[in-house]
Amino acid sequence: MKKINLFKSLLTAFALTTSVSMFAQDGVIPFKEVPVTIQNYVSTHFPSTKVNQAEIDYEGLTKEYEIHLDGNIKLEFDTKNKIKEIKSTSKLPESVIPSKISEYVTANYPENYIVEWELDKTHQSVKLDNKIELEFTLKGKFLRIDN
Repeated sequence: MKKINLFKSLLTAFALTTSVSMFAQDGVIPFKEVPVTIQNYVSTHFPSTKVNQAEIDYEGLTKEYEIHLDGNIKLEFDTKNKIKEIKSTSKLPESVIPSKISEYVTANYPENYIVEWELDKTHQSVKLDNKIELEFTLKGKFLRIDN
């Protein structure tokens, strides 16, 4: 009897998960429907830049957001609404780059600037306007030039 009840519970959980994921669709949403923490990030670091598009991406039961701004700027936020990647074709604002990384780039590449920043589980990386990619620890200590 316990096995039948366990099987019914698992079957119900599977059906619920499947039905939720079937109704959740990736797509474009109005920026006002993006979580407030993301809206605040955009208005703080890109105050005079127009939002062109907001997208929601469902990954199972979690969701991530992509925000596209004027000037060919793309922001990606993780499931906790924390910034995880910024890509641009122009210089990123100093306010979005951790200070230790910004100081390293200024000291070692004074003629260049950062156009991309990415945060992974184990490190951070930046791409400069001259296509050089640099890798750092989560605390901002330089690790290596990434090829």
